[in-house]
Amino acid sequence: MTAVRACALSELEQDTPLRVVLDGKPMAVVRDSNDVVHAIGDTCTHGDISLSEGFVEGETLECWAHGSAFSLVTGKPLNLPAFEPVPVYTVTIDGDDVLIDPSATVAA
Repeated sequence: MTAVRACALSELEQDTPLRVVLDGKPMAVVRDSNDVVHAIGDTCTHGDISLSEGFVEGETLECWAHGSAFSLVTGKPLNLPAFEPVPVYTVTIDGDDVLIDPSATVAA
């Protein structure tokens, strides 16, 4: 599969996750405080909780339910109770379009 439009760059508020579903895969798309756009799997690996409802700080996204923080760069959990990583997807910006390939994950 190739990259598809996930949203408009102008739709992304800084440090506020946006939930999108591409090819049946829920993702949290985040524009961090450095204006870098990240896309990670939207489901916390500790529980079936949407990460896009969580809190962004720097390059991390914290699950609101149990407090596990995940790296937006690697998908790895940075603290317990989660211990499994979430997938990280490659993001391409084309003008105002945020493009993500839902079939390709970034190796951590």
